[in-house]
Amino acid sequence: MQYGLRIRTKEFETVSWDEFVALLRGLGPETPLGKVVSIRAEKDRKVIKSFSKEQKRIYNEWRKRKTEKIDTKTYEKQMKELEKEIMYFLK
Repeated sequence: MQYGLRIRTKEFETVSWDEFVALLRGLGPETPLGKVVSIRAEKDRKVIKSFSKEQKRIYNEWRKRKTEKIDTKTYEKQMKELEKEIMYFLK
């Protein structure tokens, strides 16, 4: 949204990993991803208490996900999947 780019296009496949990371780091808080990140990172109880129903859902799902314990086998599987995704972008 901020850069006028769509990730799932042929044009975006030419973006290097370093450029992608730079774009990601530069995302503003007004973008959809920026909003989600700010909701997940909020620490102020007063702000959290004033969240909308949807913001609370996002916040609570993230907290729950962070607290879930996974077994070693599941962890290894998820890491391999993440490596594949990263390698896709590095091509």
